[in-house]
Amino acid sequence: MDETETNISNKSSRKLSCICSFVDKVKKFPGLARRATWTVGKEDPRKVVHSLKVGIALTLVSLLYLLEPLFKGIGKNAMWAVMTVVVVMEFTAGATLCKGLNRGLGTLLAGSLAFLIEYVADAPGRIFRAVFIGVAVFMLGAMTTYVRFIPYIKKNYDYGVLIFLLTFNLITVSSYRVDSVWDIARDRIATIAIGCGLCLVMSLLVFPNWSGEDLHNNTISNLEGLASSIEVCVMEYFNDLATPATQDESSEDPIYEGYKAVLDSKASNETLALQASWEPRYSRFCHKIPWHQYARVGAALRHFCYTVVALHGCLQSEIQTPKSICALYKDSCIRVGEEVSKVLRELAKSIRNNHQFSPETLSNNLKEALQDLDNALKSKPQLVLGSRNGRTPNTPVQVVPHQDQKLEEETRTSFSSVKNDSFSSRACKSKEHSRETPKKVLRPQLSKTAIISLEFSEALPFAAFTSLLVEMVAKLDLVMDEVEELGQMAHFREFKDEEIVVACEKPKINISQNDLPSYGGE
Repeated sequence: MDETETNISNKSSRKLSCICSFVDKVKKFPGLARRATWTVGKEDPRKVVHSLKVGIALTLVSLLYLLEPLFKGIGKNAMWAVMTVVVVMEFTAGATLCKGLNRGLGTLLAGSLAFLIEYVADAPGRIFRAVFIGVAVFMLGAMTTYVRFIPYIKKNYDYGVLIFLLTFNLITVSSYRVDSVWDIARDRIATIAIGCGLCLVMSLLVFPNWSGEDLHNNTISNLEGLASSIEVCVMEYFNDLATPATQDESSEDPIYEGYKAVLDSKASNETLALQASWEPRYSRFCHKIPWHQYARVGAALRHFCYTVVALHGCLQSEIQTPKSICALYKDSCIRVGEEVSKVLRELAKSIRNNHQFSPETLSNNLKEALQDLDNALKSKPQLVLGSRNGRTPNTPVQVVPHQDQKLEEETRTSFSSVKNDSFSSRACKSKEHSRETPKKVLRPQLSKTAIISLEFSEALPFAAFTSLLVEMVAKLDLVMDEVEELGQMAHFREFKDEEIVVACEKPKINISQNDLPSYGGE
């Protein structure tokens, strides 16, 4: 009896706690909603303007249904105009043009073909008409669906093909039972045209948001973000080598924020480039802006960004090179990082100001920085000789027990063999060792001691860091080539010798993202 009462009391307490939690969430909801609404509008005021534009467009198109003279001319088909505005109105002008023209062209072609099918099927008789309509629906449905699998069609005209298939079936099948189907089709085409036209006017003429402008700004922001990431990463490596390996990548980390935006930009760049290709925007010499080249620049940046990610991983490595060795090459490495950052900022400046840059000058500065690093490595052999010639007096030397002397000698020859022995020792540890050392297993500890005692292993992390710097310079050539090609295709202003090549300022990173759904990248 007591257990039953206890269970009942526990269930009651759980229900009461759930109710209290729900009430607390309801009380906090207005404040959370208010803060979320304010944050979205503050981050991008264009979203507020777009919301107002959609509201105005819906109000105007609703007059077709609300005003008596307009309703008598169009009738119940006026609701198609409202549906068109809801579906077609997008955040940017390019996305609206893509969907609006696809919808209008698909509707027009489907209506024309449906009229032709009806004209051919109307002559012989009702039975032949039904068979002919069925065969036409089957063939058009199968062929249209198959066409949607073609990559080019799926990328550019998938929405238009879908509207074509829907409209054709509605008109063709309805014509068999409804006598006034042609009037209905005419009114629907007219209302859809009204809705698309209103969307295009609101998107192109009333505070337009251009997809090309977003793509242009995102490319600049990614270049500057990578420049800041590289600069901060190199400085932190030499100023604070004791970074814990378990440090989480947070949104406050400038290194992580800089390259994360580049790695996440593939889908958005491709979508923006596709939408921008629909926009009627040209350069100052009336040349079509090569938006697809912006996407290629983004792809080159992502390829370059992988090295930056690996460079950031050197900061969180468990094994770090002593500061006494790193200090010998600090100035040379920092100069290489600064030169790479300056080149990225100069590329961003070139795209922002629509002028070409000097590849020779930038390459010469990079070559000089690399030559200084190479000279420093050759003149100071501590990195190659390890702790024998480069160890400071304060650096302790680990003593290896006699039974593992052979292991130490082998690890002096091959660092990879030490790792293999470490992994095999963990798999083959005995019960006797586990009883003698209840907290830690002896052999992995001895393997770790052998790794620390290696003369050359202390320099391996820094050797990896310097090799990544050199690899970064090599991959930077691809980014420079793509930006140079962009300047030629977009007819940027030619570079002049009196122009400043290297920008010293560090612009603030401002990565704006559009969270609204947009057709074209699907």
